[in-house]
Amino acid sequence: MTDGFAVVAIGLSVLMHVTWNLIARHQPRDAEPLWWVLLGHLVLVAPWGVVRFVIDAQWSVHLLALLLTSAAANVLYFHGLHRAYQHAPVAYVYPLVRSSPLLIAAWSLLFFGESLGALAWIGIAISVVGLVLMARTARGSDEGRALPWTLLAMLATSVYSLSDKAATAHIAGFGGILGYLSVGYLAAWLAMSWRLRRSTGRWIPKARPRASVLLVGSVCVGTAYALVIHAMRTLPAAEVVAYTNAGIVLATVMSMVVFQERVQWQQRAVAAGVVCAGLAFIGVGRTL
Repeated sequence: MTDGFAVVAIGLSVLMHVTWNLIARHQPRDAEPLWWVLLGHLVLVAPWGVVRFVIDAQWSVHLLALLLTSAAANVLYFHGLHRAYQHAPVAYVYPLVRSSPLLIAAWSLLFFGESLGALAWIGIAISVVGLVLMARTARGSDEGRALPWTLLAMLATSVYSLSDKAATAHIAGFGGILGYLSVGYLAAWLAMSWRLRRSTGRWIPKARPRASVLLVGSVCVGTAYALVIHAMRTLPAAEVVAYTNAGIVLATVMSMVVFQERVQWQQRAVAAGVVCAGLAFIGVGRTL
């Protein structure tokens, strides 16, 4: 895969992620839309991916360790998000979780010797500042209790991103990557089901998203991140994850322009501009 194909993969991933999030934003909370779309992914997409994973993978103890690490990190990620959302709005929690590229870059340098150029470091730092500014426009009343769970989700993101990056060396083809990812999603879905059972006494949520939402989400949620992992074959993990934050900018702009959400729109626009400036620095650093 060339850098050009990696950029195309990231672009498709961003569009899928934004599409899924925009259509799911007005679903009832008790519908547990993420539970449903993970189930949809496991039913509609995972079977083919797992078959390709079994066939295409270069099996070793190292790959199994990466697979288990990624699955465990996915469980922690979704659990951290769920607990954080109990105390603060998505608009506060999610941008902070997506500030993980700075942590990913540090881990990559420390454990894998993968160094970034000076402009990439500057760009990632600037984009993180923009994400923090964006989160501050949506502060609620209980951020203190949300923050530890937000940081757990951020840490989990950095862990599965690096393990997924390392796994690409052992898996040929996009289908194999999709199957590898599906194992982690299965672990996360089982953990979510257990949490649902403990909290509500039910194995299945009381409500279900609309069929159209469920279908689009089921196709997009796993495919979008598989494209991200696929892009990591040629680009550093920190840069890839940073580029995907363009989705937050796009969703922010669409919420203001299409959905007429004008609460603190000036501050949100400035934050989105800062994120874009950071991504521009990363892109310039890659072309020099």
